[in-house]
Amino acid sequence: MHTSTASVATAHAHRYMVQLCKHFGHKVTAEFDDQVGRIAFPMGETRLAVAPEALELSAQANTPEDLVRLEDVIASHLKRFAFREPDLAVDWRPLAP
Repeated sequence: MHTSTASVATAHAHRYMVQLCKHFGHKVTAEFDDQVGRIAFPMGETRLAVAPEALELSAQANTPEDLVRLEDVIASHLKRFAFREPDLAVDWRPLAP
C-alpha cells in the first residue's frame, strides 16, 4: 500500500471533515463522527481526524498513481469548500510503504 499524510491548518477542521464526508457519501462509502471520518473510494481510502487547529488527513491506495489521484481529489474539494481561507494549504507527505 502507498500512503501519504497531510496536516491542514484551519480553525474549521470539524466543518470541513463533515462536509467532505457528506459530499462524497452520495457516491461512495463515507462515515464520520465528532472526531474522525473515513471515505472509501474505488482507488483507495482517506481518513480524516479533527485536531485543535488542523484537519489531519491520511490517504492510502494500492498504486502510486491512485494515491496521487486520491490526494488531488481530496485537496481540490477541500480547497473548494474552504474558499473563505485562500491560504489553506494541503501539503501531502508520502510515508514509506
